[in-house]
Amino acid sequence: MSSTKTAIEWTDKTWNPTTGCNKVSPGCKHCYAETITKRFTQHFPNGFDFTLHPERLDDPRRWRKPSRVFVNSMSDLFHERMPFPLLESIFRVMEECPRHVFQILTKRHERLAELAPELDWPRNVWMGVSVENQDYAHRADYLRRVPAAVRFLSCEPLLGPLDLDLEGIHWAIVGGESGRGHRPIEAGWVRDIRTQARNAGAAFFFKQWGGLHPKAGGRELDGRVYDEMPSAWSAHLRALDEAGLAAAT
Repeated sequence: MSSTKTAIEWTDKTWNPTTGCNKVSPGCKHCYAETITKRFTQHFPNGFDFTLHPERLDDPRRWRKPSRVFVNSMSDLFHERMPFPLLESIFRVMEECPRHVFQILTKRHERLAELAPELDWPRNVWMGVSVENQDYAHRADYLRRVPAAVRFLSCEPLLGPLDLDLEGIHWAIVGGESGRGHRPIEAGWVRDIRTQARNAGAAFFFKQWGGLHPKAGGRELDGRVYDEMPSAWSAHLRALDEAGLAAAT
């Protein structure tokens, strides 16, 4: 499970140079990644303990087809136990694979802001933070300090209404929780984030209503599916086309 195609609608595949994590906020309560490690123990001999996989560093170099790559779907790239030299190496690989777009998501906003000035940020690296309820809306303030070409919020699982400052934010992903014990999501919360994104000029992506299974509630909001991507994605595809490369799908 070092790298796989994925059912996550806003990306094409995952790349996990580390696995494992620990809970830091309410959105972690029913962590899907932890559930996967318990289900597929043969692939995760260390369980959900933070584990380095430097042997996976070169994986993206071998992928010929341009793709959107979710980095560390099974961990957190800015985990407190992530060695900075490995983090630098991961960023170097991303820079040297410009045909791909790399999407990073963290809940460790403070370490992100601390380390961001020490890293090179190529235009194909998109950076996001999780904002599950109003108590964590301040993560966006830390994200704004990061010189990424695309900065995005993942409001999933959305656990309450959000009053967001979307200045300097290019993309808002929203989704309900899935799995046993999933917490409810309200349509009004989703519509309000859609309105805030519209007013700020940010793309809006509604991933799912959630339920016992991820697709249980479907993906439609007010009769339509919202699959908006940041404008940088279209620009990336145009550049690939001009270079004669096959576009990701």
